[in-house]
Amino acid sequence: MTLALTKSIEIIGEAANHVDIETRKKFSDIPWNDVIGMRNRLVHGYYDIDLDRVWDTLTDDLPPLIDELYFILEQSFY
Repeated sequence: MTLALTKSIEIIGEAANHVDIETRKKFSDIPWNDVIGMRNRLVHGYYDIDLDRVWDTLTDDLPPLIDELYFILEQSFY
C-alpha cells in the first residue's frame, strides 16, 4: 500500500513537470514547484523518505489539489 501511494505522488509530480510555464503561470494557485519537488524527493531520496510527510501530503495537500485541477479542467472545456 505504501509503495502504491508513494508512486501515485511521483506520477502526479511527473505530470506537473510536463505542464508548460505559461499554464503554470495562468494557474498560479497550484503549488507547481512543491508538487514537482515532492516527486523529486521521492524518486531521488528513496532511502530517506518520511512516510509521515507522505501521509500528510495524501490527506492534507492532495484533496485541494484535485479539486483545483477539476476546476481548471471544467473551465478549459466550457
